[in-house]
Amino acid sequence: MSDLHTKYQQLIDEFVAEQALPEAYGADAERWFLPLAEKLKERISAEKDRTLLLGINGAQGTGKSTLSQLLASVLGAEGLDTVALSIDDFYLPVSERKSLAESVHPLLRSRGVPGTHDTALALATIDKLKSHSGDQEILLPQFDKAEDEPREKSEWIRVNSRPRLIILEGWFIGTQAQSESQIVEPINTLEADRDDDGIWRRYVNKELAGDYQLLFDQLDYLLMLKAPDFEQVYQWRQKQEHKLAEKQRLAGKEGKAIMGEKDLRDFIQHFERLTRHSLETVPKLADCIYLLNKDHRIESYEDSTVKR
Repeated sequence: MSDLHTKYQQLIDEFVAEQALPEAYGADAERWFLPLAEKLKERISAEKDRTLLLGINGAQGTGKSTLSQLLASVLGAEGLDTVALSIDDFYLPVSERKSLAESVHPLLRSRGVPGTHDTALALATIDKLKSHSGDQEILLPQFDKAEDEPREKSEWIRVNSRPRLIILEGWFIGTQAQSESQIVEPINTLEADRDDDGIWRRYVNKELAGDYQLLFDQLDYLLMLKAPDFEQVYQWRQKQEHKLAEKQRLAGKEGKAIMGEKDLRDFIQHFERLTRHSLETVPKLADCIYLLNKDHRIESYEDSTVKR
């Protein structure tokens, strides 16, 4: 560990400063994530002829995107090109979600659940990255959560070479669909009051069982950042919203889609069913699990007994 610490100390210090992270994150990065980067480096080096796909699962606020960026920085320093993608960047625009709300169920107006992403674009983007020949420019979609719309293509990230590793992070990455019996009863007031007939949750479950599984089947390695429980997720998601609001304020933007406490409590209920399902089932599927405590620190690490 001391060799790794010395090698990446400056990189981690700079990363923590740039991301305005607490000092404790640097300690956790050294202890838990540098060994992960070394493991990924070994696997990438052993499979020189193809691009690997790493999935990161974690409830809202667990630090998925931060870990993705850290791994990309560390592996990039080793000369291993890494592309970090978020399932969030493949959200459908408001106009298409409005159409779903009118034709299927009003709750599909809100982004987040399976069925509100452009899965065809996600599959095509990963396929292009894996087969990149170097003679084309690949655009990586970017979604503006503060405006609740995809960014203009001029703001999308450009990739000009085949990466050695693709990281796909998201709150339900690797999650399998529920059984019919599991979705019969509502689990919160949102489902009870606004989906009493179960149309919304059945549609979401059907979508999850479709193209999302084609996406997840491509994962070479699945990692989970496991929250203590669902109750903790709301507090972490609230912090994310506050950071987003502050970022928009500093940029001189209004951020029309930034939520207040009441809206956020309603919004988080959209995610409750699959978040609870993921917390229960993904540990049985993941290659490794980082258990988080309520202070957002890593408490322990587990290797799954089920290998992909």
